[in-house]
Amino acid sequence: MSVQLNHTIVWCRDKERSATFLAELLGLAKPTSFGPFRIVEAGNGVSLDYHDVDGEIASQHYAFLISEDEFDEIFGRISEWGLEYWADPALSRRGEINRNDGGRGVYFRDPDGHLLEIITRPYGSGR
Repeated sequence: MSVQLNHTIVWCRDKERSATFLAELLGLAKPTSFGPFRIVEAGNGVSLDYHDVDGEIASQHYAFLISEDEFDEIFGRISEWGLEYWADPALSRRGEINRNDGGRGVYFRDPDGHLLEIITRPYGSGR
């Protein structure tokens, strides 16, 4: 059996709000419940399992590989929702989209400050 990522826990203040934000923004199925988690299922079988936590939340980074058509749809929602976005993980190119490896990519924050990214080409694939 090859090693595959199955799920990751995403710490948040309000699991319903955060899971719904991601699912709606990416156009995924509504979150489901399992134990204390609200689960968002990605197309490749990996899930993001949202769990409420008290105290400080350390910002994490989650990147989603999507098609060009999906980029148009998702970026449309980013713009419509008035979310700030950047072309780079250092957040120095505000309001820009990157065109790395012949694709498109953009970074933005979720309600808990996690840095989310959508890309249409894996980094390094244009070499």
